[in-house]
Amino acid sequence: MRCRAALAAALLTLTAGCASGPALEDRGQVTAPPGDSKNLVVGSAGFTESDLLAQMYALLLKKAGYGTRILSVANRELYEPALESGQIDVVPEYAATFADWLNAKKNGADARPVGSPDLGTTLRALRRLAAPRGLTVLDPGKAVDQNAFAVSASYAVRHRLRTLSDLGTSRLKVRLAAGDECVRRPYCAPGLKKVYGIDIAGIDPKGVGTTQAKKAVQSGQDQMVLTTSTDATLDDFGLVLLKDDKHLQNADYIVPVVNRSQAGSEGVAAALGRLNSVLTTADLASMNEQVDSWRRLPQDVARTYLEDKGLL
Repeated sequence: MRCRAALAAALLTLTAGCASGPALEDRGQVTAPPGDSKNLVVGSAGFTESDLLAQMYALLLKKAGYGTRILSVANRELYEPALESGQIDVVPEYAATFADWLNAKKNGADARPVGSPDLGTTLRALRRLAAPRGLTVLDPGKAVDQNAFAVSASYAVRHRLRTLSDLGTSRLKVRLAAGDECVRRPYCAPGLKKVYGIDIAGIDPKGVGTTQAKKAVQSGQDQMVLTTSTDATLDDFGLVLLKDDKHLQNADYIVPVVNRSQAGSEGVAAALGRLNSVLTTADLASMNEQVDSWRRLPQDVARTYLEDKGLL
Protein backbone atom coordinates (compact mmCIF):
# COMPACT_ATOMS: atom_id res chain seq x y z
CA MET A 1 0.00 0.00 0.00
CA ARG A 2 2.87 2.40 0.88
CA CYS A 3 4.55 1.56 -2.44
CA ARG A 4 1.39 2.31 -4.41
CA ALA A 5 0.91 5.60 -2.55
CA ALA A 6 4.50 6.53 -3.35
CA LEU A 7 3.91 5.83 -7.03
CA ALA A 8 0.79 7.99 -7.02
CA ALA A 9 2.68 10.77 -5.22
CA ALA A 10 5.49 10.53 -7.75
CA LEU A 11 3.00 10.84 -10.59
CA LEU A 12 1.45 13.88 -8.94
CA THR A 13 4.91 15.43 -8.72
CA LEU A 14 5.59 14.66 -12.37
CA THR A 15 2.29 16.21 -13.41
CA ALA A 16 2.96 19.29 -11.32
CA GLY A 17 6.40 19.52 -12.88
CA CYS A 18 4.79 20.08 -16.27
CA ALA A 19 3.00 23.20 -15.09
CA SER A 20 5.50 25.51 -16.73
CA GLY A 21 4.60 24.12 -20.17
CA PRO A 22 1.24 24.19 -21.99
CA ALA A 23 -1.85 23.40 -19.95
CA LEU A 24 -3.04 19.81 -20.27
CA GLU A 25 -6.10 20.92 -22.20
CA ASP A 26 -3.96 22.96 -24.63
CA ARG A 27 -1.32 20.27 -25.02
CA GLY A 28 -4.00 17.70 -25.77
CA GLN A 29 -5.28 19.63 -28.76
CA VAL A 30 -2.22 18.68 -30.85
CA THR A 31 -2.28 15.21 -32.39
CA ALA A 32 1.32 13.98 -32.63
CA PRO A 33 2.49 11.62 -35.36
CA PRO A 34 2.67 7.93 -34.39
CA GLY A 35 5.73 7.15 -32.32
CA ASP A 36 7.55 3.94 -31.47
CA SER A 37 9.47 4.38 -28.23
CA LYS A 38 11.29 1.19 -27.29
CA ASN A 39 10.78 1.77 -23.57
CA LEU A 40 7.16 1.98 -22.53
CA VAL A 41 5.33 2.65 -19.27
CA VAL A 42 2.17 0.57 -18.89
CA GLY A 43 -0.40 2.07 -16.56
CA SER A 44 -2.69 0.20 -14.17
CA ALA A 45 -5.67 1.64 -12.32
CA GLY A 46 -4.69 -0.30 -9.21
CA PHE A 47 -7.49 -2.88 -8.97
CA THR A 48 -7.14 -6.60 -9.69
CA GLU A 49 -8.42 -6.69 -13.26
CA SER A 50 -6.47 -3.62 -14.32
CA ASP A 51 -3.32 -5.07 -12.74
CA LEU A 52 -3.81 -8.31 -14.67
CA LEU A 53 -4.34 -6.52 -17.97
CA ALA A 54 -1.33 -4.27 -17.41
CA GLN A 55 0.82 -7.31 -16.67
CA MET A 56 -0.34 -9.02 -19.87
CA TYR A 57 0.25 -5.86 -21.91
CA ALA A 58 3.77 -5.55 -20.50
CA LEU A 59 4.61 -9.20 -21.21
CA LEU A 60 3.30 -9.03 -24.78
CA LEU A 61 5.20 -5.82 -25.45
CA LYS A 62 8.37 -7.27 -23.97
CA LYS A 63 8.09 -10.29 -26.24
CA ALA A 64 7.77 -7.89 -29.18
CA GLY A 65 11.06 -6.23 -28.22
CA TYR A 66 9.94 -3.33 -26.03
CA GLY A 67 11.30 -2.49 -22.61
CA THR A 68 8.43 -2.08 -20.16
CA ARG A 69 7.64 -1.09 -16.61
CA ILE A 70 4.28 -0.86 -14.86
CA LEU A 71 3.03 2.19 -12.99
CA SER A 72 -0.02 1.70 -10.76
CA VAL A 73 -2.17 4.79 -10.21
CA ALA A 74 -5.58 4.20 -8.67
CA ASN A 75 -7.27 7.30 -10.03
CA ARG A 76 -8.31 8.11 -13.61
CA GLU A 77 -8.04 11.83 -12.80
CA LEU A 78 -4.29 11.23 -12.43
CA TYR A 79 -3.45 8.59 -15.00
CA GLU A 80 -5.39 10.02 -17.94
CA PRO A 81 -3.50 13.36 -17.94
CA ALA A 82 -0.29 11.35 -17.50
CA LEU A 83 -1.25 9.32 -20.56
CA GLU A 84 -1.79 12.51 -22.54
CA SER A 85 1.55 13.95 -21.45
CA GLY A 86 3.54 10.77 -22.16
CA GLN A 87 4.38 9.89 -18.55
CA ILE A 88 2.30 6.76 -19.18
CA ASP A 89 2.33 5.22 -22.66
CA VAL A 90 -0.26 2.43 -22.56
CA VAL A 91 -3.26 1.75 -20.33
CA PRO A 92 -6.14 -0.78 -20.38
CA GLU A 93 -9.49 0.99 -20.47
CA TYR A 94 -13.21 0.31 -20.78
CA ALA A 95 -14.71 1.69 -23.98
CA ALA A 96 -18.02 3.21 -22.87
CA THR A 97 -16.81 4.35 -19.46
CA PHE A 98 -13.74 6.06 -20.91
CA ALA A 99 -15.79 7.65 -23.69
CA ASP A 100 -18.19 9.16 -21.16
CA TRP A 101 -15.29 10.26 -18.95
CA LEU A 102 -13.54 12.10 -21.80
CA ASN A 103 -16.85 13.58 -22.90
CA ALA A 104 -17.50 14.93 -19.40
CA LYS A 105 -13.95 16.29 -19.28
CA LYS A 106 -14.53 18.16 -22.53
CA ASN A 107 -18.17 19.19 -22.17
CA GLY A 108 -18.83 19.21 -18.44
CA ALA A 109 -20.18 16.77 -15.88
CA ASP A 110 -23.74 17.23 -17.12
CA ALA A 111 -22.88 16.37 -20.73
CA ARG A 112 -25.13 13.80 -22.35
CA PRO A 113 -23.38 10.39 -22.26
CA VAL A 114 -21.84 9.20 -25.53
CA GLY A 115 -21.25 5.59 -24.50
CA SER A 116 -23.95 3.15 -25.59
CA PRO A 117 -24.71 -0.57 -25.67
CA ASP A 118 -23.53 -0.61 -29.30
CA LEU A 119 -19.78 -1.16 -29.53
CA GLY A 120 -19.35 0.51 -32.92
CA THR A 121 -21.15 3.67 -31.84
CA THR A 122 -19.20 3.79 -28.60
CA LEU A 123 -15.83 3.34 -30.31
CA ARG A 124 -16.53 6.08 -32.83
CA ALA A 125 -17.38 8.49 -30.02
CA LEU A 126 -14.37 7.43 -27.97
CA ARG A 127 -11.89 7.80 -30.83
CA ARG A 128 -13.35 11.16 -31.76
CA LEU A 129 -12.75 12.39 -28.21
CA ALA A 130 -9.35 10.72 -27.75
CA ALA A 131 -7.61 11.77 -30.97
CA PRO A 132 -7.38 15.53 -30.25
CA ARG A 133 -5.73 14.66 -26.95
CA GLY A 134 -2.95 12.73 -28.66
CA LEU A 135 -4.44 9.36 -27.70
CA THR A 136 -5.07 6.37 -29.93
CA VAL A 137 -7.70 3.77 -29.05
CA LEU A 138 -6.66 0.35 -30.33
CA ASP A 139 -9.06 -2.40 -31.35
CA PRO A 140 -11.06 -4.15 -28.63
CA GLY A 141 -11.20 -7.89 -28.24
CA LYS A 142 -14.01 -10.14 -27.00
CA ALA A 143 -13.68 -9.40 -23.29
CA VAL A 144 -16.15 -7.02 -21.69
CA ASP A 145 -16.54 -5.95 -18.08
CA GLN A 146 -20.01 -4.49 -17.72
CA ASN A 147 -22.20 -3.73 -14.78
CA ALA A 148 -24.33 -6.78 -14.01
CA PHE A 149 -27.05 -7.75 -11.56
CA ALA A 150 -27.15 -10.91 -9.46
CA VAL A 151 -29.73 -12.58 -7.24
CA SER A 152 -29.49 -15.62 -5.03
CA ALA A 153 -29.78 -18.91 -6.89
CA SER A 154 -32.66 -19.98 -4.64
CA TYR A 155 -34.52 -16.72 -5.35
CA ALA A 156 -34.01 -17.22 -9.09
CA VAL A 157 -35.35 -20.78 -8.93
CA ARG A 158 -38.31 -19.85 -6.72
CA HIS A 159 -39.44 -17.07 -9.04
CA ARG A 160 -38.25 -18.62 -12.34
CA LEU A 161 -35.82 -15.84 -13.13
CA ARG A 162 -33.18 -16.02 -15.85
CA THR A 163 -33.25 -12.48 -17.20
CA LEU A 164 -33.88 -8.97 -15.97
CA SER A 165 -37.05 -9.02 -18.08
CA ASP A 166 -38.24 -12.00 -16.02
CA LEU A 167 -37.72 -9.97 -12.86
CA GLY A 168 -39.65 -7.02 -14.27
CA THR A 169 -42.54 -9.24 -15.33
CA SER A 170 -42.65 -10.87 -11.87
CA ARG A 171 -43.70 -7.54 -10.26
CA LEU A 172 -41.58 -8.40 -7.22
CA LYS A 173 -40.38 -5.55 -5.04
CA VAL A 174 -36.59 -5.50 -5.13
CA ARG A 175 -34.18 -3.97 -2.64
CA LEU A 176 -30.90 -3.47 -4.48
CA ALA A 177 -27.44 -3.57 -2.88
CA ALA A 178 -25.33 -1.07 -4.83
CA GLY A 179 -23.41 2.20 -4.59
CA ASP A 180 -25.03 5.48 -3.59
CA GLU A 181 -24.88 6.71 -7.19
CA CYS A 182 -27.23 3.92 -8.32
CA VAL A 183 -30.17 6.16 -7.42
CA ARG A 184 -29.40 8.52 -10.33
CA ARG A 185 -27.21 6.55 -12.77
CA PRO A 186 -29.17 5.64 -15.94
CA TYR A 187 -27.70 2.13 -16.08
CA CYS A 188 -28.78 1.40 -12.50
CA ALA A 189 -32.08 2.03 -10.68
CA PRO A 190 -33.60 4.46 -13.25
CA GLY A 191 -32.69 2.11 -16.12
CA LEU A 192 -33.97 -0.98 -14.33
CA LYS A 193 -37.30 0.77 -13.84
CA LYS A 194 -37.55 2.32 -17.31
CA VAL A 195 -36.19 -0.52 -19.46
CA TYR A 196 -37.34 -3.54 -17.49
CA GLY A 197 -40.16 -2.29 -15.29
CA ILE A 198 -38.43 -3.60 -12.18
CA ASP A 199 -39.93 -2.29 -8.94
CA ILE A 200 -36.88 -0.99 -7.06
CA ALA A 201 -38.15 -0.60 -3.51
CA GLY A 202 -34.88 0.88 -2.24
CA ILE A 203 -31.11 1.09 -2.58
CA ASP A 204 -28.96 -0.47 0.11
CA PRO A 205 -25.69 1.53 -0.18
CA LYS A 206 -23.20 -1.25 0.32
CA GLY A 207 -21.07 -0.61 -2.77
CA VAL A 208 -20.63 -2.30 -6.13
CA GLY A 209 -19.94 -6.01 -5.83
CA THR A 210 -18.56 -5.78 -2.30
CA THR A 211 -18.55 -8.75 0.05
CA GLN A 212 -20.98 -6.88 2.29
CA ALA A 213 -23.38 -6.35 -0.61
CA LYS A 214 -23.26 -9.98 -1.71
CA LYS A 215 -23.82 -11.20 1.83
CA ALA A 216 -26.90 -9.00 2.07
CA VAL A 217 -28.40 -10.77 -0.94
CA GLN A 218 -27.24 -14.17 0.25
CA SER A 219 -29.04 -13.62 3.58
CA GLY A 220 -32.21 -12.27 1.96
CA GLN A 221 -31.81 -8.79 3.44
CA ASP A 222 -31.62 -7.55 -0.16
CA GLN A 223 -32.90 -9.25 -3.30
CA MET A 224 -30.33 -8.14 -5.89
CA VAL A 225 -26.77 -6.82 -6.05
CA LEU A 226 -24.99 -4.62 -8.58
CA THR A 227 -21.71 -6.25 -9.54
CA THR A 228 -19.74 -6.81 -12.76
CA SER A 229 -19.75 -9.39 -15.53
CA THR A 230 -16.25 -10.58 -14.56
CA ASP A 231 -17.09 -11.18 -10.89
CA ALA A 232 -15.84 -14.71 -10.24
CA THR A 233 -16.92 -14.91 -6.58
CA LEU A 234 -20.69 -15.18 -7.11
CA ASP A 235 -20.70 -18.95 -6.57
CA ASP A 236 -19.12 -18.42 -3.15
CA PHE A 237 -22.26 -16.53 -2.10
CA GLY A 238 -24.79 -18.69 -3.94
CA LEU A 239 -25.55 -15.92 -6.43
CA VAL A 240 -26.33 -15.99 -10.15
CA LEU A 241 -26.37 -13.24 -12.78
CA LEU A 242 -29.60 -12.26 -14.50
CA LYS A 243 -29.10 -11.71 -18.23
CA ASP A 244 -29.28 -8.11 -19.45
CA ASP A 245 -31.51 -9.23 -22.31
CA LYS A 246 -32.54 -5.71 -23.40
CA HIS A 247 -28.98 -4.39 -23.32
CA LEU A 248 -29.29 -1.72 -20.66
CA GLN A 249 -25.55 -1.76 -20.01
CA ASN A 250 -23.07 0.07 -22.18
CA ALA A 251 -20.37 -1.57 -24.30
CA ASP A 252 -17.53 -1.61 -21.79
CA TYR A 253 -15.25 -3.75 -23.91
CA ILE A 254 -11.62 -3.68 -22.87
CA VAL A 255 -9.49 -1.53 -25.16
CA PRO A 256 -5.83 -0.52 -24.98
CA VAL A 257 -5.38 3.26 -25.13
CA VAL A 258 -1.93 4.56 -26.05
CA ASN A 259 -0.10 7.84 -26.22
CA ARG A 260 0.17 8.32 -29.99
CA SER A 261 3.56 10.06 -29.97
CA GLN A 262 5.14 7.35 -27.81
CA ALA A 263 3.28 4.15 -28.60
CA GLY A 264 1.16 4.76 -31.68
CA SER A 265 3.13 2.41 -33.91
CA GLU A 266 1.94 -0.68 -35.73
CA GLY A 267 4.38 -2.70 -33.62
CA VAL A 268 2.58 -1.80 -30.39
CA ALA A 269 -0.84 -2.37 -31.93
CA ALA A 270 0.22 -5.78 -33.28
CA ALA A 271 1.73 -6.88 -29.95
CA LEU A 272 -1.36 -5.95 -27.93
CA GLY A 273 -3.72 -7.15 -30.65
CA ARG A 274 -2.54 -10.72 -30.11
CA LEU A 275 -4.62 -10.75 -26.94
CA ASN A 276 -7.84 -9.93 -28.80
CA SER A 277 -8.24 -13.34 -30.40
CA VAL A 278 -8.07 -15.25 -27.10
CA LEU A 279 -9.12 -13.17 -24.09
CA THR A 280 -12.77 -13.62 -23.11
CA THR A 281 -14.96 -12.28 -20.32
CA ALA A 282 -14.89 -15.73 -18.69
CA ASP A 283 -11.09 -15.76 -18.86
CA LEU A 284 -10.95 -12.45 -17.04
CA ALA A 285 -13.36 -13.66 -14.38
CA SER A 286 -11.21 -16.75 -13.84
CA MET A 287 -8.03 -14.70 -13.51
CA ASN A 288 -9.72 -12.27 -11.12
CA GLU A 289 -10.72 -15.23 -8.98
CA GLN A 290 -7.17 -16.60 -8.92
CA VAL A 291 -5.90 -13.29 -7.58
CA ASP A 292 -8.77 -12.33 -5.26
CA SER A 293 -9.74 -15.74 -3.90
CA TRP A 294 -6.66 -17.91 -4.39
CA ARG A 295 -4.23 -15.11 -3.52
CA ARG A 296 -1.98 -15.63 -6.53
CA LEU A 297 0.11 -12.71 -7.76
CA PRO A 298 -1.25 -10.86 -10.83
CA GLN A 299 2.08 -11.18 -12.66
CA ASP A 300 2.08 -14.96 -12.16
CA VAL A 301 -1.54 -15.37 -13.26
CA ALA A 302 -0.96 -13.17 -16.31
CA ARG A 303 2.16 -15.06 -17.40
CA THR A 304 0.54 -18.46 -16.94
CA TYR A 305 -2.47 -17.40 -18.99
CA LEU A 306 -0.39 -16.08 -21.88
CA GLU A 307 1.81 -19.18 -21.86
CA ASP A 308 -1.23 -21.46 -21.85
CA LYS A 309 -2.61 -19.56 -24.86
CA GLY A 310 0.69 -19.84 -26.73
CA LEU A 311 1.31 -16.09 -26.70
CA LEU A 312 4.65 -16.26 -24.82
